[in-house]
Amino acid sequence: MPASDALQLDVRGRQVRLSSPTREVFASGITKLEVAEYVIAVGDGILGALAERPTALERWPGGFREGMALTTRTGVQGDGFYSKRVPKGAPAWVESVRIAFPSGRWADEVCPTELAVVVWAVQQNTLTFHPWPVRRGEETVDGAGGPVTRGGVDRPDQLRVDLDPQPGTDYSDAAAIAPLVREVAAEAGLTLFPKTSGGRGLHLFAPIRAEWEFIPARRATIALAREIERRAPGAVTTKWWKEERGEKVFIDYNQMARDRTIASAYSIRANARATVSAPLRWEEVAEVTPDDFTVRTMPARFAEVGDLFAGANTSAAGIADGTVGGLETLLEWADRDERDHGLGEAPYPPEYPKMPGEPLRVQPSRAKKD
Repeated sequence: MPASDALQLDVRGRQVRLSSPTREVFASGITKLEVAEYVIAVGDGILGALAERPTALERWPGGFREGMALTTRTGVQGDGFYSKRVPKGAPAWVESVRIAFPSGRWADEVCPTELAVVVWAVQQNTLTFHPWPVRRGEETVDGAGGPVTRGGVDRPDQLRVDLDPQPGTDYSDAAAIAPLVREVAAEAGLTLFPKTSGGRGLHLFAPIRAEWEFIPARRATIALAREIERRAPGAVTTKWWKEERGEKVFIDYNQMARDRTIASAYSIRANARATVSAPLRWEEVAEVTPDDFTVRTMPARFAEVGDLFAGANTSAAGIADGTVGGLETLLEWADRDERDHGLGEAPYPPEYPKMPGEPLRVQPSRAKKD
């Protein structure tokens, strides 16, 4: 089939055009059609992770090859890029939701409501989906003629914990501390669900009541991370500056800051192995490796075990089985840390405006010279 030939895919009754279906997306020979077929095969899972959530699209127009890189936040051009606005020419059935960035600017971001939207994003050369930890709420309009907003986008319904192995450590180190993270979260009344990041790390998330905005949710995550670090100081770090972390697993609390996201469950990662972010049972965490789950192996696993996050992604189901928690205990721990240990705010990512109570945003080695 010539690379220019287009197909019409029937995605649960919706026709989605797929151009250049035989074009290789990965050097291993995985084609654009295989990527679309993968998304359809894990459809209930990936839609469950994205449904009603503002979602940034990580797009690779030329596919991925070893050595390629993403365009950076500072504007250095790469081979792939994040699309945070609905692309021009999107079908009317691709819905969006208006979000506000830390800068105060806003955008209409893709908000998947059906599997066809996810396959359409593949047509736009999307590999990885980056959903916010919020769901859109009811539409409201500023009486002064300002932007349309949806109430849910300011209140996370997930608390996300990113276990990020630093140089000298790997997935096995993140897996080794995961049971402690689970234990500490349980003490705070939270139920964690694990998945591979698709890279070297491990992602955990807890369904929470959508009662707190991003700043207290991030503060709660910092308190959780500090308690874990207190119990495993030789293995875990909460140091924001890389020069201070050492060979430990960094708990990246800033993934709970506004407009910071992690790859969704079942997302494909831009690496030579075409790995995917795979939901796990807790007993599997220490037994698997990220390379066990790829575009070509995940469909069979999904057919066997189904979506392990099905209940966790549905708020009503979570409430029914007791998995939706709150942040009250973690915020009490945050107050305790500040009162008894002098541990207040932590640095925000560099693109943020200076935040109240934040320490100097200067790496320690430079601060000493100054």
